[in-house]
Amino acid sequence: MPTVLIDADGCPVVDLTIRLCNGHEVAVLILCDTAHRIEREGAETLVFDKGADSVVFALVNRVRPGDIVVTQDYGLASMCLARRARVLNQNGLEYTTDNIDALLERRWQNKKLLRAGKHPKGPARRTKEQDEAFTRALKNILML
Repeated sequence: MPTVLIDADGCPVVDLTIRLCNGHEVAVLILCDTAHRIEREGAETLVFDKGADSVVFALVNRVRPGDIVVTQDYGLASMCLARRARVLNQNGLEYTTDNIDALLERRWQNKKLLRAGKHPKGPARRTKEQDEAFTRALKNILML
């Protein structure tokens, strides 16, 4: 049985993920730093020092083949794919070996724009449709 690991710092689907996983009797592990301490009934929480990528490396060191990771971090997604995990973002996009290179390229391009002083607009408000897409994607993986 897989474990679902949530990169919880800034993750809008923590509660939704726990609810779905508890319905399928799948263990949930929340990983966060001391600035984003997130504890929920129905999940185990691991808290790490606040710092550059402390949660990322803790998660990568814990993920096993077949586990499911929820993150919006393309770099973390890439490392988890290398460890043969399934990886979803908060909007239901499954990161795969087919799409991760293009996503990493987009991240690199965005960082170049930021360094040049061009600041893109922040994310739009979360929608019901995004929650529904995430729910469908996670349910599809859990039912395999």
